[in-house]
Amino acid sequence: MYRSLLFAAASILTFSGAASAKEESTDTCYELRTYYASEGKLEALHARFRNDTLRLFAKHHMKSIGYWVPIDNKEQKLVYLLSFPDRETRDKAWDAFHADQEWIDAKAKSEENGVLIDHLTDQFLTPTDFSTVTYKPADKPHTFELRTYTATEGNLPNLLTRFRDHTVSIFTRCGMEHFHYFTPMKGEPGADQTLVYFLAHASPEARNASWQKFGSDPEWVKALKESEANAGGSLTVPNGVKSELLTPTDYSPVQ
Repeated sequence: MYRSLLFAAASILTFSGAASAKEESTDTCYELRTYYASEGKLEALHARFRNDTLRLFAKHHMKSIGYWVPIDNKEQKLVYLLSFPDRETRDKAWDAFHADQEWIDAKAKSEENGVLIDHLTDQFLTPTDFSTVTYKPADKPHTFELRTYTATEGNLPNLLTRFRDHTVSIFTRCGMEHFHYFTPMKGEPGADQTLVYFLAHASPEARNASWQKFGSDPEWVKALKESEANAGGSLTVPNGVKSELLTPTDYSPVQ
């Protein structure tokens, strides 16, 4: 019941009228953070986010987009996405958050029996010119897919062109819902060779069926062949396509 009520409220607040929305600005700074919980501390980390962190993020105008854990969470990870109008606003918001006495107290109380986070990674991302959101709330949580592509040298523009002209529309035809497309911000690691995006599926089984359909789609087969012929080879490095299936946490605005 708690999850259902929270899901309904968050969906209304966050995505009312926003389905099939284009990104507001390419200046928007998205921050993709991955926390690796200390041993045995993942549930305590969830409790801190549920009870304190999200509220304090909102207080400091840090927009929560989504919170997930891998379906196969062997590394005890929490993955989440925030957005800010720009990088400078992001930096100021985090400074204010860390200086907030409510946060200082909540962090201290939650760590009375040990720190909750072993280590973390983050990426600063900007939306592509074709980024879109067609995700729509459903009766049960979606299976989200986080995909990261590493392009061969000089071929990120060609990869983005293939997505813009073909891949995104074929995804739609194959029943996949879009949930943002990004490249790293200028000056960030991988900025000239990385594409990061999310898809939403009804279930892992639906995801597999959609990808099978995609792989045999005539437009995709032709676009793949032509784009690689024009580039003189693959647009991605060997093993350069990474996929991770995620499930939303009970406090995530998207489900």
